Amino acid sequence: MTTEVLDAVEEFDVVIIGAGISGIGAASYFSRELPGKSLLVLEGRDSIGGTWDLFRYPGIRSDSDLHTFGYEFKPWRHEAAIADAPLIRDYLRETVEENRLERLIRLRHRVVGAEWSSLDSRWTLTVEVADPAGGPSETKTVRAGWVFAATGYYRYDEGFSPRFPGQEDFEGAVVHPQHWPEDLDYSGKKVVVIGSGATAITLVPSMATGPGAARHVTMLQRTPTYVLALPRVDKVALALTKALGEERGYAATRFKNIWIDRAVVKGLRTFPKAGRRLIRRENLKRLPKGFDVDKHFNPPYDPWDQRLCLAPDGDFFDAIKNGHASVVTDTITRFSRRGVVLGSGEELEADVVVTATGLNLQLFGGMPIVVDGREVDLADAVCYRGMLLSGIPNWAMAIGYTTSSWTLKVSLMCRYFIDLVRHMDAHGYDRVVPVAQPGMERRPVMDLKAGYAKRAESLLPKQGLEKPWRMALSYPEDAKALRGPVADNNLVFGSARWVAHPSDGGRATRA
Repeated sequence: MTTEVLDAVEEFDVVIIGAGISGIGAASYFSRELPGKSLLVLEGRDSIGGTWDLFRYPGIRSDSDLHTFGYEFKPWRHEAAIADAPLIRDYLRETVEENRLERLIRLRHRVVGAEWSSLDSRWTLTVEVADPAGGPSETKTVRAGWVFAATGYYRYDEGFSPRFPGQEDFEGAVVHPQHWPEDLDYSGKKVVVIGSGATAITLVPSMATGPGAARHVTMLQRTPTYVLALPRVDKVALALTKALGEERGYAATRFKNIWIDRAVVKGLRTFPKAGRRLIRRENLKRLPKGFDVDKHFNPPYDPWDQRLCLAPDGDFFDAIKNGHASVVTDTITRFSRRGVVLGSGEELEADVVVTATGLNLQLFGGMPIVVDGREVDLADAVCYRGMLLSGIPNWAMAIGYTTSSWTLKVSLMCRYFIDLVRHMDAHGYDRVVPVAQPGMERRPVMDLKAGYAKRAESLLPKQGLEKPWRMALSYPEDAKALRGPVADNNLVFGSARWVAHPSDGGRATRA
């Protein structure tokens, strides 16, 4: 990837912000399907990969199978369907090389501001270019007809880490998974992992077993989480690949997993009591005899009100069964010199405390977005088809699913984006903006009761109750919405010379 400094002002048809799994996927689609468009990818960090390069805690892996988390156009070749981060990084690097994206990606280029002008239908992006040698950064300007924001949904520079009373008295190390120290040595030590989400479920078996393992790892949770074991290797996928070949086998496995995943999510949400009993029965099979499953694995909410956590090959349960790990369900009163004091009065001794307490949600890196001189409040915007935002012209965002593989939605929205750009070119438009009806009933954009979603409700865009303003929860639902007609009466198209109402084939008026 090039790291050259931008000229004073450069012009592009499409600028993608972010070179993580969404940005690389978008660049692959757009470079192939829109060959006449000039394209640039700006990445603020010094390497590609996004989440899969940023997080370096032990055992970091996907929580989805790679046959659906991988790209539609690039088969996943490794036998492990649930993959560790290094395998995912290799997959992303291969994608960049195979699609010749190095020429499009500029590292250490962080977009810190975006201003739209309707006079010329262009975005002006303020870009902070970091010096690879550590010197002062430079500020440059890029202009674009479209911005495709593949920046993810959380703050890269700061995880959510509440300050606990007495934390300064603790004599051990306190680390957050988002900022894992390279030199952290926990071998033979007592570790307490605070949290019960996907990160904690990954960390516990990774730190409790294998070379350099901790003496013991305790997962301290305030609220239980649903945890299910899933095979790390998909034997059906291997059989399909052997029978049909790499590409067709991958496509068949992808189709299979999409519908199995949809059936599981829909089944658990439709029949939550039966789902709870099923998960409890599976947990009992894997936990030690006499384990208090109803205390430690019986959440007060229904399945999929929050994300389910996966344990590949049951590694999390095995660590508990073998005595290498344990679970404590309690509240924290304070830290002590030797560990953590619980609401029950018990003290958990620890040499290392890991605060796997979640993320801070943030869209577009927190940059200000200005439209015709007025800064946009994202909380006032409504998502259109899950990717455009009301009141913000020529701006798409890559937000995946919360109940299935993130990348599934990215592939659909990239196809819709390509069709939208072609539609605009065919009709002579150079801008489009979704317009939400005044008084539209709105609700939070994330249909989850998780803490990180609740904390950010006042900062994030909203969704409506009806299509196309409602966020779809599954690939089959979105496939219909995003593969249907490109334009409808919720979109206003136009150009720097004129605008058109309604969206397609409307009467032209002067801008």
